[in-house]
Amino acid sequence: MTKSFYHFLIKFRHPEPKDAISRFANHAYLDHSFPKNSFDYDEVSNYLELNGHYLDSMRIFDEAWETYLFQEEKETRY
Repeated sequence: MTKSFYHFLIKFRHPEPKDAISRFANHAYLDHSFPKNSFDYDEVSNYLELNGHYLDSMRIFDEAWETYLFQEEKETRY
C-alpha cells in the first residue's frame, strides 16, 4: 500500500459534507489522535471502537476501508 488509510480518507473532506464518508473524513481530520500513519485495519478499527464517537456506525468505516483497499490495489497494478 502506498498511502495510509487516513491519507486516503482525507481526500473525501468537504466543507459541506453530503454523505457519511465525507462526514467521517471531516471528523477524522479534526481528531488529533487518529492513527494517521496506519495501514492496519485492526488498529484503525480498534481506535474507532473506543474513540470514534463521531461515527454513526462502524459500517461507515468498513465501507471506507473496502474502498481504500480497492483503490490501493488499483493504484499498485498501474
